[in-house]
Amino acid sequence: MSSDDAARDLCAFIDRSPTPYHAAVEVTRRLQEAGFSALDERETWAISPGDRRFVVRGGSTVVAFIAGSEPPSAGGFRMIGAHTDSPNLRVKPAPDVHKSGYRQVGVEPYGGVLYATWLDRDLSIAGRVALARGGRQLETRLVDLERPVARVPQLAIHLNRGVNTEGLVLNAQKHLSPILGVGDKVELTKLVASSLGEAPADVLGFDLMLYDTQRASLGGLDEEIVYASRLDNLGSSHAATVALLRGASETVRATRLIVLYDHEECGSRSAVGAQGTVLRDVLARVVAGFGAPKPQDLERALARSFLVSADMAHAVHPNYADQHEPQHTPELGRGPVIKTNANQSYATSGETAARFTLACREAGFAPQQFVTRSDLPCGSTIGSITAAKLGVQTVDVGNPMLSMHSCREMAGARDVALAIGAYGNVLTMGD
Repeated sequence: MSSDDAARDLCAFIDRSPTPYHAAVEVTRRLQEAGFSALDERETWAISPGDRRFVVRGGSTVVAFIAGSEPPSAGGFRMIGAHTDSPNLRVKPAPDVHKSGYRQVGVEPYGGVLYATWLDRDLSIAGRVALARGGRQLETRLVDLERPVARVPQLAIHLNRGVNTEGLVLNAQKHLSPILGVGDKVELTKLVASSLGEAPADVLGFDLMLYDTQRASLGGLDEEIVYASRLDNLGSSHAATVALLRGASETVRATRLIVLYDHEECGSRSAVGAQGTVLRDVLARVVAGFGAPKPQDLERALARSFLVSADMAHAVHPNYADQHEPQHTPELGRGPVIKTNANQSYATSGETAARFTLACREAGFAPQQFVTRSDLPCGSTIGSITAAKLGVQTVDVGNPMLSMHSCREMAGARDVALAIGAYGNVLTMGD
């Protein structure tokens, strides 16, 4: 896959993934096309060398692996971790709002949303719906209205004269409810049910969110930039998935695995987040599934393992370069960034950084480096969470980007293929 093809494939991946649920479906579609088969957490697993399997928890977290030629106790795991969720506006359980003659929908910010970037955009609604199916039976279905149905209009400058000099201040409760139309009755549930061909009374619950309907694209004078929503962190989920699939035919001692979590943007505290048990559960069952495990086999496997925590990184912003640590200013188009924090907001150590550097060198480039300014707080990722829970050597990395947590973000087109190459090398790395 050429650099241009990889960037365009990322755009297609993002367009098919307006929510974490849709992202999980897109990932599993690609896995199944490559010969991966689903595992059921309710059943006993039997694993053989070379098996290509995946499991989905909660509809939004995916773990996929290729079993190594040796049991994990001898070969270990090579893992890439990322997440499927992005900051957005999520629909409240009682969604219908009528105010001043407008039909609106109540929303709650999810994650670290840049509020202003959601203004004046053509928005749609997508997510998951729980439906009654007779008796006590339920069925969950994905929904995507696809067309623009909502907009959060900005207040005209004539009514907010100081906005350009004093700044725009938005209250999440008062100022972010999108307008769906005019009139007295909203009935969002009816709209969602109709799109699925279902009766409104059968909609018993939902997880719905808004998204920008503008499609992902390549831009810049030479199409060297990706413009898209949800690059953080579908960019890393895509690279991890493609890297796993690209090397699927190789025989490797270690079991290669990707874990794409939900709920990273709100702290990972959930049954499908990095602070939950999903990864340890899968690793333990893969170890046991190889047959007749001995005591301490899981611990032996973890001691032989390595994890790349892949989450998008901050590129230097030309208009705000003073917000960056002067010696660590990643640029778009120069490849993945190693992220380091002395206080362990990132799990990188000198040794794990060196291992990832070797993987990058094999892919034909040198990684960039990022640390937060010493007088600014540092963000966090799944890296430190997973390292602490599993005791696995971990490095935090990610492709550089601008407009992080905006409704629409930007990253380097060339970086897509570079990340895929580096992640693929990590997955086939020896002890």
